[in-house]
Amino acid sequence: MESTFKEIRDGQSVLDLDPKSTVGGGVEDVYGEDRATEDKLVTPWTFSVASGYSLLRDPQYNKGLAFTEKERDAHYLRGLLPPIILSQQLQEKKLMQNIRQYQVPLQKYMSLMDLQERNERLFYKLLIDNVEELLPVVYTPTVGEACQKYGSIFKRPQGLYISLKEKGKILEVLKNWPERTIQAIVVTDGERILGLGDLGCQGMGIPVGKLSLYTALGGVRPSACLPITIDVGTNNEQLLKDEFYIGLRQRRATGKEYYELLHEFMSAVKQNYGEKVLIQFEDFANHNAFELLAEYRTTHLVFNDDIQGTAAVVLAGVVAALKLVGGALAEQKFLFLGAGEAGTGIAELIALEISKQTKAPLEETRKKIWLVDSKGLIVSSRKDSLQNFKKPWAHEHEPVKDLLDAVKAIKPTVLIGSSGVGKTFTKEVVEALASCNDKPIIMALSNPTSQSECTAEEAYTWSKGRAIFASGSPFDPVEYDGKTYVAGQSNNAYIFPGFGLGLIISGAIRVHDEMLLAASEALASQVTKENFDNGLIYPRFSTIRKISAHIAANVAAKAYELGVATRLPRPKDLVKYAESCMYTPVYRNYR
Repeated sequence: MESTFKEIRDGQSVLDLDPKSTVGGGVEDVYGEDRATEDKLVTPWTFSVASGYSLLRDPQYNKGLAFTEKERDAHYLRGLLPPIILSQQLQEKKLMQNIRQYQVPLQKYMSLMDLQERNERLFYKLLIDNVEELLPVVYTPTVGEACQKYGSIFKRPQGLYISLKEKGKILEVLKNWPERTIQAIVVTDGERILGLGDLGCQGMGIPVGKLSLYTALGGVRPSACLPITIDVGTNNEQLLKDEFYIGLRQRRATGKEYYELLHEFMSAVKQNYGEKVLIQFEDFANHNAFELLAEYRTTHLVFNDDIQGTAAVVLAGVVAALKLVGGALAEQKFLFLGAGEAGTGIAELIALEISKQTKAPLEETRKKIWLVDSKGLIVSSRKDSLQNFKKPWAHEHEPVKDLLDAVKAIKPTVLIGSSGVGKTFTKEVVEALASCNDKPIIMALSNPTSQSECTAEEAYTWSKGRAIFASGSPFDPVEYDGKTYVAGQSNNAYIFPGFGLGLIISGAIRVHDEMLLAASEALASQVTKENFDNGLIYPRFSTIRKISAHIAANVAAKAYELGVATRLPRPKDLVKYAESCMYTPVYRNYR
């Protein structure tokens, strides 16, 4: 067991520290990034102490015009800056004014990416303090457009690109990354970016965006994050003909060639960064996503946000919604449009939670959940032609060809869309659902906004204001019949940052389904009475760091309970410990 070994750093073992000292300094905070080190003097060092022009060009330590007179003298900055000293708060105010002047979301995205490349702390300060306004810019829906145009807007690399050209040399490539202590990797092969399809190498916008949220929302320090794109080619003809495309100009590698590259990558990551590095698979196509998760979940600390993160956040929303609707989870009947990695992942986690609550076998609880794919309702007579991950959902029923007929036949209480196809929750579908439920739960999860199964306005109008609605992308409040309805956003960003932090602070070496249930329960418990009064089944994003700390504590507690945590001794107060380990972007004072 890894937990039997002691990690020696500067002659002292992390495991020798008492719980008080760990809460005071986080987990190996090398650069002074955590909350616990806010008031301490730090030295701005890379390989040597950064000073003068190089300090102003280092995004990790650059403070712009906030350097004090003393710091300007000590670090040879005299004359390199205008004489005025501007506080971080004033810098933030100025930049938010500038960003709000852009009318095009992609311009806001590019402005924020430029800021991240020159002043890291100010970028995260902006993002944390204005999370509800800026989340749609750095994440869905704007990040989708950024990926589509990544070749044109590409300025400088923000992560590692590992292509087929690097086969046999992936370990060497990993060593080219300047940081050695990596705790979280988000990796994509770009084959299924959001609902936009194969964007090849340009999918890098997704790992970059996800990891910026790991830091801003979950407090995982930026120096410990590594975005990676695996480039095995693309089947997108438009990109292959695009003179500005930045990836390999070839059709996608498949089969043995593909899996050998991925296996080399997974082995190299473990060899270079150890057992406890979190590898998050992101936007892989269904056929690869399930296979990779099944292959590596017993040997690596892996997590697929599309399968598991989406499932956890949707389960939390359903659990919270039942406080408005009434009844137990086991009494609900679920119908999904979409039977890919998101749909089947959500279905499985809901079935697991019902099984946990009722002690019923998983095979029984699955029967409360029905899925519709492109060929209609998944039923037992179709079993021979189904992919393996769909087979558990093939129940006894006569064939049903489309969603409307499925709603009429199954009479679900919860309708969940994960199809990636917009406008599929039609007026007839919503009216049929509303006709058999006083308060139908409708979750239109597909991203970006154009791919959403229905809009908030359509859900509230067609259900005559009775729907409990949540979507994957944000929608503005809706006025209907003199009342304002605020749509909840079933956004993975509620779960994965806190989930990742929980794995890191506990030193977990594997992810178990019970940890996902723990994350869901923690999120559902953070929905307040005020949220419910507004018809919301998710809390406000303005409190996301507090939410993430509670999720991290719950996940860490489950890791200790299951015996997969290696960070010992276990801190007495996991919420306080999680908060002390969270990155804060406040400028540090330099010696």
